[in-house]
Amino acid sequence: MLRNFLHCTHPPKVAFARKLRLEQTAGEKMLWKWLKAKRFHGFKFRRQVPVGPFIVDFLCVEQKLVIEVDGATHYTPEARQYDRKREAFLFAQGLHVLRFEDGHVLENGEMVLKSIADILGVSQE
Repeated sequence: MLRNFLHCTHPPKVAFARKLRLEQTAGEKMLWKWLKAKRFHGFKFRRQVPVGPFIVDFLCVEQKLVIEVDGATHYTPEARQYDRKREAFLFAQGLHVLRFEDGHVLENGEMVLKSIADILGVSQE
């Protein structure tokens, strides 16, 4: 079921995802350095991936894990409502969603990586 949503052929959605890859937050850039090219325990992560009507920050298809790095725009009532709708959709696709604040990634990178490792069932030693 998930694979059907990963083959996005909606040109504006694909173009927007490409734009987001170029305009990452500082936290997203840092996390991507740790996740890209199977650097994190051999797991393949993709960034700014269209999944159905949404774009997720990071996705490990193999483990059905979405990682979101939230900046200040995520804390308005409207954004929180949108994020709840989004998470419900992703959960219905069988995905697990991990959320981190942008500043938390920058200040506590080791804790973020440990949280991801715990979800993936690998040791972060």
